[in-house]
Amino acid sequence: MCLKNYKSWVAGFSLLAGVLLSANAAEVAGVKLDETVQLANTELKLNGAGIRYKAIFKVYVAGLYLKEKKTTVHDVLNADGPRRVTIVMLRDLSSEDFSRGFMQGIQKNTEKADKAKLTSQFLRFGELFASVPELKKGDVMTNDWIPGVGTVVALNGKKMGDPYPDILFYNTLLRIWLGDSPVDNGLKKAMLGEVESHGVFH
Repeated sequence: MCLKNYKSWVAGFSLLAGVLLSANAAEVAGVKLDETVQLANTELKLNGAGIRYKAIFKVYVAGLYLKEKKTTVHDVLNADGPRRVTIVMLRDLSSEDFSRGFMQGIQKNTEKADKAKLTSQFLRFGELFASVPELKKGDVMTNDWIPGVGTVVALNGKKMGDPYPDILFYNTLLRIWLGDSPVDNGLKKAMLGEVESHGVFH
């Protein structure tokens, strides 16, 4: 095999390996996210993923999983079947600061009538964070919608509290990232799949 052909073969193999890797995992800020996950006997696909910034600091990576690709907020909020948002911490953060970010996102993106309906669930959600003093770099939180069960929150695979039964509650969480006033506009675009390159999100 001549040198030229060898280089072409190596380049082709490297490209193929990259394609195979991206088919199984997407990488964001050094965090690898599975392209597909199983939830409630359903295969979900990574719709999009990105970084939550606060000022210049990277706080966490968030990935949205759905049964089928969706590119608009309306379609995501009305998607049938299970859904998941996976959050991977990129730095240590007190649960107080983390929950404050969540609650501010909820306040900015929730109608008054919906806030009134969900008051008791918001209170319980705040207590959930109070049970964890600090979120560490590398911690993984999943926020799942499971039809017939409700919203299930887990930290590092351990379920946190009882499910929240109302789909309105889950969509309120989604609006933290996808609402009209999201916590991070770049992250919103990424979760909707607008920022993507060969299966690797930046």
